[in-house]
Amino acid sequence: MSDRKYWAPALERAHNILELIRQEPGKLRLIDLSKRLDLNKSSMFVLLHTLEELGWVSKDSNDAYSLGHVLGVLGHAFVGQFDLEARFREEAGKTRDMLGETLQLAKLEGDQVFYLAKVEAPSRVKLVSEPGMRFPAHATALGKALLAWQPREEVEGAIGERLEELTPNTVKSRAVLMAQLEAIRSSGFATEEQESVMGFCCVAAPILDSGGAAVAAVSASIPLHKWEESRERAKEEVVSLAGRLSTAMHPAD
Repeated sequence: MSDRKYWAPALERAHNILELIRQEPGKLRLIDLSKRLDLNKSSMFVLLHTLEELGWVSKDSNDAYSLGHVLGVLGHAFVGQFDLEARFREEAGKTRDMLGETLQLAKLEGDQVFYLAKVEAPSRVKLVSEPGMRFPAHATALGKALLAWQPREEVEGAIGERLEELTPNTVKSRAVLMAQLEAIRSSGFATEEQESVMGFCCVAAPILDSGGAAVAAVSASIPLHKWEESRERAKEEVVSLAGRLSTAMHPAD
């Protein structure tokens, strides 16, 4: 911001709006944003209307704003410039050695998670999931960690009322899932206990871009018999891994 001679104030205001929405998604209405940014309501309306039409923000039934799908698209494009899989393998190797468990990287595609990479721990029991495979997002910790950072209306549009049951433990309704996602967003991580595969539990955390959008997620898969003794440390290490990968994507922030 060294030379303001060629500065576009409208873009700066739009940036400030997006930053506030990133910090408090689904909580701020037009009047709240106007007060926070000391901007009259008519000017704020024009900016929000334009951002909404362009898909940069979305508005819910309570007239509160969240970041829009276009930012997710841009976030994925940004990740495309950054070799996330290579960095994941490097960082996840350290986490695997500390936990002794398998780590996975995935992204969200509609109502499914798409597995990108895997750093495997030595074990006689192999996980079903492999890079290139897809699983229903609602049944995995990875999927829940990613869904929790999507606008509510996008999740409701992608996920049906009744959910496919992969095991007897799989969450069965969208209403229950939405409540879980709210808790996940607050805590910063997701867990699932035998919802996708019997005998395994998982903990996952999102990788966030500089705008706060979840572009991918990482998880640790833990055999059921080790879950109780390992879950707390696994949460700490997976959240730390996701944080390191998030920082690596935007080190100048």
